[in-house]
Amino acid sequence: MYQYPKQILTIGQQVQSYVNAGMKITSREEVEKALKSIGFYRLRGYSFPLYDNVTKKYVPGTKFEDILKLYQFDQKLSALVFFMISKIEVALRVRLIEALLIYGEPLVLQDSSIFKEKKLYWQNMSTVASEIARSNDVFIKHNFDNHDGEVPVWAIVEVLSFGTLSKIIKNLKTGVGSSYSILATNYQYKSKKGNLVNPSQKMLTSWLQSVSILRNMCAHNSRIYNRTIHTTPEILDADKVTPLPVHNGLYQILLAMKYLRSSDEEWTVFVDDFDNLIKSYNGIVNFAAMNLPSDWKVHLTV
Repeated sequence: MYQYPKQILTIGQQVQSYVNAGMKITSREEVEKALKSIGFYRLRGYSFPLYDNVTKKYVPGTKFEDILKLYQFDQKLSALVFFMISKIEVALRVRLIEALLIYGEPLVLQDSSIFKEKKLYWQNMSTVASEIARSNDVFIKHNFDNHDGEVPVWAIVEVLSFGTLSKIIKNLKTGVGSSYSILATNYQYKSKKGNLVNPSQKMLTSWLQSVSILRNMCAHNSRIYNRTIHTTPEILDADKVTPLPVHNGLYQILLAMKYLRSSDEEWTVFVDDFDNLIKSYNGIVNFAAMNLPSDWKVHLTV
């Protein structure tokens, strides 16, 4: 068996490692209590910007309380973002059903002719079948018991993951009168000339895929503060930061959420709550850690 070069530290040793690296600790007892409930390695992600890898020391004045506050901020931020994404997701399901029902066929997802790539269609349908099969929802069981196992599109869409919804939308045929063209009208944006424009399929699915990834990060209690998010949503020119960041962060995904918003009213409440959360941790959070420009609120406001 491979001998890993590092050893697991006890709680006491973890606290001492903070002290040895120059972190200010007011109460060892409080630090130990936090480490027992949160974990040393989870908290590491919040201390990275305050740690010098060359000297192996924390920036002078770094306090454990500040690291803990960053963690608490991230927890509240994650809950706020997840709640808003849930609204976006519910609205997307309704809008997709409405778009697909233009064909007048409850079993329309079984029709490969409305999709572009047939191989991808069957790959997606395999995922759809798996997600239906593992559902315990009463309306799925109703169709198993009463309709020979056939499940209508309005029931299927309700049990699919956000990621699967995104894949289905990405493969829809486009053009005048297509289900995609109808779906896209729900996500129009203003062009430079002030005209309302439907997003291209590539643009819309880039928003969906990035928001899906952020949703999963929130759902699995992953850190989103000071986090690089590798997916790349297409950002409208008016919202791009200059110079462009090397990596995407929270700001870029928040913009995708804005473009996908369930309603202007719900989004306005979200932005206000986000603003208030940042203000309540003034002096603790770093805008750069979230890729936020100084005028972020102008860009997120509808």
